[in-house]
Amino acid sequence: MAMTVHCDIVSAEGEIFSGLVEMVIAHGALGDLGIALGHAPLITNLKPGPIRLVKQGGEEEVYYISGGFLEVQPNMVKVLADTVQRAADLDEASALEAVKAAEKALHDRGGEFDYGSAAARLAEAAAQLRTVQQIRKKFGH
Repeated sequence: MAMTVHCDIVSAEGEIFSGLVEMVIAHGALGDLGIALGHAPLITNLKPGPIRLVKQGGEEEVYYISGGFLEVQPNMVKVLADTVQRAADLDEASALEAVKAAEKALHDRGGEFDYGSAAARLAEAAAQLRTVQQIRKKFGH
């Protein structure tokens, strides 16, 4: 049986996941991270996108996070996320519509236009769409 580490994923809404995992795969500020038992202690911020958990026995769970932080300690991985959704609950049509709406907001700048906010909405919508597309490609959904 593979070695495991305890993983917690929490957001403002509460605890999303708590259990033993073989690996956590997340998109950090400097690229993708694969965290398993014995990984060096680490704290990094996370970009919007998927977080994959490889549970005992190889079963995978995928979540979408809008950003947050990842902390690695010797026997524990903690993800503190702004918002979290099960990737299976994401809807490709809704994500695509959010991308189009964000792109339109960037194009149709009004008097009270906030470029930073509009760009952040576009980045988050695009990350949701990429997550849905990756899940469909990997699991055939």
